[in-house]
Amino acid sequence: MKPIQRTFTYGNNEVTLETGRVARQASSAVWATMNDTTVLTSVVGASTAKPAQSFFPLTVNYQEKAYAAGKIPGSFFRREGRPSEQEILTSRLIDRSIRPLFPDGFMNEVQVVCTLLSADLETPPDIPALLGTVAALALSELPFHWPLVAARVGFTDDYILNPGYSELKESTLDMVVSGNRDAVLMVESEAAELSEQRMLGGILFAQKEMQAPIDAIEDLVKEAGKPKQKHEQLHENQELLAEIEKTYAAQIEECVQTHDKGQRGKCLASLKSKLIEAMPQHKPEALSAVLNSAYKKQMRNSILDKQIRPDGRNTTTVRPITIEAPVLAKTHGSSLFTRGETQALVTATLGSLKDAALIDAVTGNYYERFLLHYNFPPYSVGETGMMTGPKRREIGHGNLARRALARMLPTEEDFPYTVRVVSEITESNGSSSMATVCGASLSLMDAGVPIKASVAGVAMGLILEEDGRFSVLTDIIGDEDHLGDMDFKVAGTRKGVTALQMDIKVTGVSGEIMETALKQAFDARMHILEAMDAVLAEPRKQVSGNAPAFETIQIPVDKIRELIGKRGATIREITDETGASIDIDKDGSVKIYASARTSLDEAIAKIKAITSEPEPGTVYKGTVKSVVDFGAFVEIMPGKQGLLHVSEITGEHIEDVSDYLTEDQEVEVVVLSVDNQNRIKLSMKDVHQAEKISAEAPAGSQNESGGQTAEKVAIPAVGDAFEGTVKHVEHYGGFVEITPGLRGLVHKSEISSDEWVESALDYLEVGEKVDVVVVDVEEKDNKTRVSLSIKRAQEGWEDSEDD
Repeated sequence: MKPIQRTFTYGNNEVTLETGRVARQASSAVWATMNDTTVLTSVVGASTAKPAQSFFPLTVNYQEKAYAAGKIPGSFFRREGRPSEQEILTSRLIDRSIRPLFPDGFMNEVQVVCTLLSADLETPPDIPALLGTVAALALSELPFHWPLVAARVGFTDDYILNPGYSELKESTLDMVVSGNRDAVLMVESEAAELSEQRMLGGILFAQKEMQAPIDAIEDLVKEAGKPKQKHEQLHENQELLAEIEKTYAAQIEECVQTHDKGQRGKCLASLKSKLIEAMPQHKPEALSAVLNSAYKKQMRNSILDKQIRPDGRNTTTVRPITIEAPVLAKTHGSSLFTRGETQALVTATLGSLKDAALIDAVTGNYYERFLLHYNFPPYSVGETGMMTGPKRREIGHGNLARRALARMLPTEEDFPYTVRVVSEITESNGSSSMATVCGASLSLMDAGVPIKASVAGVAMGLILEEDGRFSVLTDIIGDEDHLGDMDFKVAGTRKGVTALQMDIKVTGVSGEIMETALKQAFDARMHILEAMDAVLAEPRKQVSGNAPAFETIQIPVDKIRELIGKRGATIREITDETGASIDIDKDGSVKIYASARTSLDEAIAKIKAITSEPEPGTVYKGTVKSVVDFGAFVEIMPGKQGLLHVSEITGEHIEDVSDYLTEDQEVEVVVLSVDNQNRIKLSMKDVHQAEKISAEAPAGSQNESGGQTAEKVAIPAVGDAFEGTVKHVEHYGGFVEITPGLRGLVHKSEISSDEWVESALDYLEVGEKVDVVVVDVEEKDNKTRVSLSIKRAQEGWEDSEDD
């Protein structure tokens, strides 16, 4: 068979479908290319079904190869391993689209394998994978009721057909729709609080634009399609069905109207036992199948004719809701959300940005700081079962809930935490993923996460008959999901929809049905949000006391290397000693997380000690490192030593420094000056004077180094000139009040440009009026330090700057 191609334009993308070139031993295979993204889809179907096969064994495996994007896998073995979540989600997307189009009774095993061969990093590969799958099934001998194609829809100022990754970043909608010329079969979407009409418009827009790929595949099938194989039609024993419906009508009706899920199951089991005993001529499995059909028919008729559902509700009523938040003592946030017989225990945990998940994707590695994990243990439905890792269904439900909430979370800049939500489904009778959405919203608010708005979700069902009669069901239970024709989940805020997912079991639903479902879902969502708001209407004002304490500080960029230390030794030492987690950004932002405030404060103090510069006039507690004839060298910060001259120890004549100081002795010193070579001069004798200045400074206006609190006084700008009053004089400089309550330090090096000033005490007197100019304003720790100069005021600021 020679290769056969069909090419068409789909939005702004060129799509080529080719068959007959590769994988020719499969039942069929299609090489699907959209722009420079290529997916190979192969389909293999068994020629016969396994004996007594009772279900349709369809498997869809979508797999991404790292070479598609020119990458080598990041795993230890440097080869692809187990499927990523994205691969599983794409596999489910394809499965949910094609499964309803295989005929009832077809039990042959079918396997679909989609392999990403080339990725252009702009084109999402799920649409070409879906198109390739549909084309391969249509070309094969398998009895697949196509046409079916898929499209992605975005929205900015208008709807966008098949947007690329860059367009999706700006889009308020990311929606995938599968359908045919007349109806829609599957929808998967995430939105930024869009209205129901906007969401419906996106679905109808996608369905309208599907004509080009349908035409191309039809043309391809005409030239290369294989004859469809015959399969055994599913023929129900109509005589037995009629007999059971006539004889046991009352008992079936009793089961249909048994409101409790567990009792309803017991009712059906008891009736099945009676049938087996009363009709030994029929196989038990045949009786079970016919009884299920009779029950399904009776349930659907009860809903359509009487508007009465199995649990006694009408078609628009939401089940009773009870909420607790919080519910656990030591978690960061928790909630217990119960709706009818569905219950979710949901927790929120906050961590540092280092806790973000590293995603090794074909399109490039990135960090995910919002995680939502959904667990569905067998006890939730009263069953036993294997407790293994998350299955595809759990990953899919968790992802749906995550997308419903993702756009409501604060940005990293506003809330620099990694957030993990875990939903434990403790009871299930329908719509556990939507219970997860509600519980997750509550647990996030309980943890103090400032989400933009509460999010609620509800699942809608459908009973649709061939004669056109239909009924949309609000908040479906398990039986209505299993025996109904649609599962339509809608999540959102009061403002709009944030996620929408639809799966159907019929060959399509109309716009009228979807519009009705969206209207009922809106009413139900408002009802659920009212119940949630009654318990917790907004995020708590403070992050949970159980969560890590957090603070961001800024350090000079040139101090980053010093803080990290050689091979990370310094930063590791701080984390080991304090237990804090520390993230350092390139701009000098340092984010510190700790389990307790005391640990956080200790880590901050250590970081500031390493990265801060000594400030003249500031008192430090230092350690004597060495004693020499002319004084001592004292370490006032890690790695920073200053000279304490013998004349600055007591103010008295000292013969032997060792009589006063010894190595490793802790002493309090004040910084006198720091010269342009970063040499530090210290004093012990002036410490009490510096502390006195601090004590006498106006409250909230001046710190011990002449700094002022920014909120209390107007802050001058560099270059502003003042006539000030000398308020205090020390050896190292004088404090000059330039406005009421605002003092600045004139260091002795800024007093005179004509001669070397040994001591400010020789030049300044308290009460003296002096002209000064502001040469530096430094804001730090909510205080402002003002540095003044007399000599520059005399010279003129501009001349001084030129020098």
